[in-house]
Amino acid sequence: MNEALGIRESRVRSRQTRVAIIGRDFRRNKHIYLMAVPVVLFFVIFHYVPMYGALIAFKRFTPAEGVLGSPWVGFKYFQEFFSSYYFWRLLRNTFSISFYSLVFGFPAPIILALLLNEVQNVRFKRTAQSITYLPHFVSLVVICGMIAHFTQRDGVVNDIVALFGGKRVTMLSRPEYFQPLYVATGIWQEIGWESIIYLAALAAVDPSLYEAAIMDGANRIQRLWGITLPSILPTIIILLILSIGRLFSVGYEKILLLYNPTIYETADVISTFVYRKGLIDFGWSYATAVGLFNSVTNLVLLVVANYLSRRVSETSLW
Repeated sequence: MNEALGIRESRVRSRQTRVAIIGRDFRRNKHIYLMAVPVVLFFVIFHYVPMYGALIAFKRFTPAEGVLGSPWVGFKYFQEFFSSYYFWRLLRNTFSISFYSLVFGFPAPIILALLLNEVQNVRFKRTAQSITYLPHFVSLVVICGMIAHFTQRDGVVNDIVALFGGKRVTMLSRPEYFQPLYVATGIWQEIGWESIIYLAALAAVDPSLYEAAIMDGANRIQRLWGITLPSILPTIIILLILSIGRLFSVGYEKILLLYNPTIYETADVISTFVYRKGLIDFGWSYATAVGLFNSVTNLVLLVVANYLSRRVSETSLW
């Protein structure tokens, strides 16, 4: 009995200590917390409040009856999606595009950051950074227009292919070309922007480590493997976990601007299917069920990736 009372009192004191620490930290950094209020409000208003609408995935929703007034149908729309012709095609396309983007797109900004970090000429380094950053700030509509123009039968890409003896084709009308084009142009568009965080991590590496390595006779490759990569490894792991958590979140905007019915076989993904079903066919409940399935899948992948990372490297999001 006394032992139980002692444990309870210890927990109460621990809770009071945590509250006191939080209160003291809030008073000390009240301006920083005040700056965080708009960000918190943004996520609450635009990310958490809309979760209420996920209820229509389990209802036969009509605007006249509203979310609460619409009748419950349970998992009807989930079952329809899982048994539909489109399920495996959407799953395959979404996974393959995301997987190739992860395999080829994730290391690209790391390699660029490492290369830029080794450049000694400041002017060349800044010029290279500006050139690689630029595509990120160009409108996606303009980017897709450029891709469509360059990949036409008489476009510059086909000119290069023909120069090496290849055959001219209209690439965006051939299913086998869509995914490589999507991944390659995505890397080109985002490689510079995504390298910024790695350049910031590289700037935080202690220069004395490099000086000691040079004194010990380490060459540039040895310094890269022994100092640079281990120093930015936690950053790489965290971003990799976040990327795995978005594995099934292929953005629909770029695909909508590039695809057409002739290449649905390889271009149609979950997000574009949700767009067509929800906004074109007015199947709100069905589209919400598909979108909810996609979100839950991403959540499971994020939790699994975080768990494995914590077990293997002791670096994780939580």
